[in-house]
Amino acid sequence: MVSTFRLTVEEPPHYNFIKMEKIKNYINGKLIAPNSGDYLENFNPSTGKVYCLLPNSNKKDFTLALSSAKKAFLFWSQKSKKYRYNILMKLANEIDKKGEELARAESVDNGKPLWLTKQMDIPRCAENIRFFATASLHYDSKVHTMDGKAINYTLREPIGVVGCISPWNLPLYLLTWKIAPALAAGNVVIAKPSEITPYTAYLLSKICIKAGVPPGVINILHGNGFGIGEEIVKHKDVPVISFTGGTETGKKINEICAKNFKKVSLEMGGKNPTIVFSDCDLEKTVDTAVRSSFLNQGQICLCGSRIFVEKSLYPKFKSAFVKEVKKLVVGNPSNKKSFLGAMVSKQHMEKVLSFIDLAKKEGGKVLCGGRQVFLSGKLKGGYYISPTIISGLDYLCKINQEEVFGPVVSIMPFENEKDVIKMANSTKYGLSASLFTENLSKAHRVSAQINSGVIWVNTWLLRDLRIPFGGMKDSGVGREGGFGSLNFFTEPKNVCVKI
Repeated sequence: MVSTFRLTVEEPPHYNFIKMEKIKNYINGKLIAPNSGDYLENFNPSTGKVYCLLPNSNKKDFTLALSSAKKAFLFWSQKSKKYRYNILMKLANEIDKKGEELARAESVDNGKPLWLTKQMDIPRCAENIRFFATASLHYDSKVHTMDGKAINYTLREPIGVVGCISPWNLPLYLLTWKIAPALAAGNVVIAKPSEITPYTAYLLSKICIKAGVPPGVINILHGNGFGIGEEIVKHKDVPVISFTGGTETGKKINEICAKNFKKVSLEMGGKNPTIVFSDCDLEKTVDTAVRSSFLNQGQICLCGSRIFVEKSLYPKFKSAFVKEVKKLVVGNPSNKKSFLGAMVSKQHMEKVLSFIDLAKKEGGKVLCGGRQVFLSGKLKGGYYISPTIISGLDYLCKINQEEVFGPVVSIMPFENEKDVIKMANSTKYGLSASLFTENLSKAHRVSAQINSGVIWVNTWLLRDLRIPFGGMKDSGVGREGGFGSLNFFTEPKNVCVKI
């Protein structure tokens, strides 16, 4: 059922693809070493070895970037939409030209399979930029007439310096998702990629220079969230913050932004339900459930980590699901046979393993996986976990309420629609949900009652960049996507002209 994701052609080993070097910040169109000369170690998850160093940026680095950005805003915000469009399209084209290098770098930096970075991560980066560059050309204004007495028209104006803070699970994919609409709307950006996966943002800096992005329009600072990240969030001259990451960090950012009346968009955690009704197409549902559970080692905020199956279908689905998951290969990310690569860090791997131990203590039965995987040779120190399925747990137990963010799913039966809606909505999260049924009325009825920002019916991760994207409850604040992103990165101004 999942053969399309277990490819058979081998790639050369790529764990030595990037040589040891010191990453630089990107400020005012130049690559610059950190002011303090202080660096952090960056690990290759596949080997567990340090392979590069990144700046531990401080307030002086931020001050330099902010000065550059504020100066650039005076220039960039006054340029025509077509001018900004042309620059962004050049940037997208240069990303395409560097696609192979970016894909290999993302695989090394994150630990994910190389086939995945080639098929999903890197193509989406260029797509993000082209989409929002084009959308900006079609961004219109509203006009309201007052019975011949006056005409009101509403302008959407860029705000200024935008702080973009992106996570480690889809590093360049999500960084460009933020940068592209901010720039297309006429803002400038100070971006902070995750300190765990900084390398493709560093390569993006070089690509910006090659593409002719004007100095100061994009600035990229590396370092810790509690260091340079906090500097970006708290400064009064960065009036807009777009953040994707953990819920606890998002709460702290929201508190800072609230005190300073900043505009903020938060896309945070999820504990997403996959709901399987007995009238589903079983083969397609199992295939999709495998992918939605374990793609990118389960390190996607949209992954379905709680699988609810209608009681009459539960034994058959469970058997088929376990059978397919057992076929998945955990291995060298450069090998196309590997469906799962390494976890992003040792710390995160240990966190996920601790959740599995907790599930066992709570009475859960491990149907497959549930352990660390040790590879040989140069990969013996890597951070690998086998895909894990757990049954026999109550829907209110901790592992079914807390975000694990790894290759771990729980599977539970349910009696009826009312039962599964209650179970699906029981967590503090509300990011996404998937449901599988051939009954169209049921699909609409249940979708309307699930408290999630994104709901897929008979599919998963089918993304239209025009839709509003974001979560409810502890999964986020605000929506981005399509003109919604351009709205977020602009301020409306109404002009009333008396006739």
